[in-house]
Amino acid sequence: MDYLPLVSLMRKLALEAGDKIMEVYAAPDFDVRAKSDASPVTEADEAADAIISAGLRAAYPDVTLITEEQADSHALRASTFLIVDPLDGTKEFVQRRGDFTVNIAYVENGIPVRGVVYAPAKGRLFYTRADGQAVEEMGDFEKDRAGIAREIRVSEPDDEALMVVASKSHRDAATDAYISQYAVRDMTSAGSSLKFCLVATGEADLYPRLGRTMEWDTAAGDAVLRGAGGKVVRFDSHEPLEYGKAGWDNPFFIAYAPGVTLKA
Repeated sequence: MDYLPLVSLMRKLALEAGDKIMEVYAAPDFDVRAKSDASPVTEADEAADAIISAGLRAAYPDVTLITEEQADSHALRASTFLIVDPLDGTKEFVQRRGDFTVNIAYVENGIPVRGVVYAPAKGRLFYTRADGQAVEEMGDFEKDRAGIAREIRVSEPDDEALMVVASKSHRDAATDAYISQYAVRDMTSAGSSLKFCLVATGEADLYPRLGRTMEWDTAAGDAVLRGAGGKVVRFDSHEPLEYGKAGWDNPFFIAYAPGVTLKA
């Protein structure tokens, strides 16, 4: 895979999808339906999915494409594939909280090696460059030309004073019990894959997730965090989180900056 055109296209499609999402977000009202798993879906999810899928299929017709909104793709199996969550954090979108993202990633041999995370309501754009380094782009986000971007890097954490980020919509007692094992100086909450990006930029040191997620929820953020020197491991074994699993379900996991001493 030639990563340069891939990253350029993923970035462009994420921005185009973000524009469509914000059109719906700005409307006085929009329809919200429940999917078969009871999770919400809106016209913004579907419109963003159509934009991204069309662009990726046109450029990479021979690469398996997995998207949250296309159920027929969920039965596929592959170790190398493109994976998309066109609107991660639909609950945040519906409640107009702003913590939603567009996620596009390329997984190679079970590892998310390149990814884009765009938070249109927050005006934050994170991605891995062709060389694998994670960056946050500043500016007006022109579609066809990348702007000024700063390389991002995980923190050098102090185990006696950790900054922890947790889910805004899926916080539970088990997560709180796990976090209580650490010496925490402060906590913040965020929705969607922004949590990975906060660890990637050094704004947080640790993000544990003791709840159900799917690979399209995590792959892009995982790629950005890896590109910033971070790690994502299984909660049970502390082995690296792998992709291409049957059903696309993730186990519980921990995302963190190396230097954090993980608890069992």
